[in-house]
Amino acid sequence: MDFRHQNIQFVTGKIAAKMVRKTVAQVAGKIGFDFTVDVLPITVAALMTPKWLQRHLRVKPDSTMVLVPGWLDQSVDQIQSFVRVPVLAGPREIRDLPQFFGQKFQPKEGYGAYTIEILAELNHANRMSTLQVIAAAEALRRDGADIVDLGGTPGEEWPELREQVHELVQRGIRVSIDTFDHHHVEQAVAQGAELVLSVNSHNRQAAVDWGCEVVVVPDQVNEEKTFFATIDFLREKGVRMRLDPILEPIGCGLAPSLVRYARLRQRFPDARMLMGIGNITELTDADSAGINLLLLGVCQELGIQSVLTTQVINWARTSVRECDVARRLVHFACQQGVPPKNIESNLVMLRDERLHAMAAADIEDLARSIRDKNFRIFVASGEIHAIAAGAHFHAEDPFELMQQILDAELGTTLSAGHAFYLGFEFAKAETALQLSKQYTQDEPLDWGYLTDRRRHRRID
Repeated sequence: MDFRHQNIQFVTGKIAAKMVRKTVAQVAGKIGFDFTVDVLPITVAALMTPKWLQRHLRVKPDSTMVLVPGWLDQSVDQIQSFVRVPVLAGPREIRDLPQFFGQKFQPKEGYGAYTIEILAELNHANRMSTLQVIAAAEALRRDGADIVDLGGTPGEEWPELREQVHELVQRGIRVSIDTFDHHHVEQAVAQGAELVLSVNSHNRQAAVDWGCEVVVVPDQVNEEKTFFATIDFLREKGVRMRLDPILEPIGCGLAPSLVRYARLRQRFPDARMLMGIGNITELTDADSAGINLLLLGVCQELGIQSVLTTQVINWARTSVRECDVARRLVHFACQQGVPPKNIESNLVMLRDERLHAMAAADIEDLARSIRDKNFRIFVASGEIHAIAAGAHFHAEDPFELMQQILDAELGTTLSAGHAFYLGFEFAKAETALQLSKQYTQDEPLDWGYLTDRRRHRRID
């Protein structure tokens, strides 16, 4: 369809209005049509119905076409019955609008900026050699860490501390020191450590002489009097600081601690703040990616400029990379005033962003049209399908599927390599079924930023 010179009335809900306006403006300039964006009194466009639209949609006098959300694609004829100009259903997701108008999708303008620093804690660095610390710190920097936080073990010696900090700083790696031991702090700061975690009423006097930035924490969680007294003391002494009222684990005061961060931001609107998010990711029986995203969203909205994370427990072993993706996503969402959806899919890992499943009828048509004996493999209707010339096998269980092939005596024509290939693909397809992921033969499953992009080798 030729959209040039049309005056298209785009219908949307309140929550998507800003992104619709921006995306439509970009597309309209390239295609050459005029437009209006009609924001109807509903939060989510997907909740619109033809009956509701009949009461609320008013076609503008100069509109030559109305584009309704893609969720109404089955109701276009019904809507057309009370609209005087042609009605089309657009895509279900606004990010697909350029493709709808025949354009190649482009990354969102301005995406990738961030304002949150990542401090990555390296636990028990006192038990590591300098070479081990260097290797670990370099890996953390590659994953997105801005500062490597060296943590010691309370009560233990730290013989290589000076050398560790010196070598990291020489390599351009920013370092913080995580200890209440005055002697260790002085050694680290002398070699170039720029931040000390942490300071409270017990060591605030010593902090005056360190000449670096410090993280201020309360003496006891929930105790504000001495916390504010420490802040006032360090401010009077000209000590640079970041404030951290301490994030508590779920079940131990998470909600009240979030309230403390919000209150602290109100009390000190211009202060630098830090949130130690490892208390949630490390102490919650759940994959860390979604938790990290949510916590960084809180930080972005409250103007908390840095987070401290660690990746000790296995389910949080990639937290630094997750935070690096998350801080860009939440920054874009907050800057644009839109939900963090359909912007960055690298944290959609367990299940896929969307599925493009073939209908059973389409698979049957394909099976009738194939003329060679190479297997095509699909996932549809809760089963794995294997199709070749004159053969269509399907089952939920890959072992059952392979047995069907063997029982049909097609197995006698399979080489060992081809049988291995089918088994590999069937196992991948079963995983896709279990997790509602998109399966595409000879392509890796999509695990977000963890995806192995290497091509799979096909053996025919």
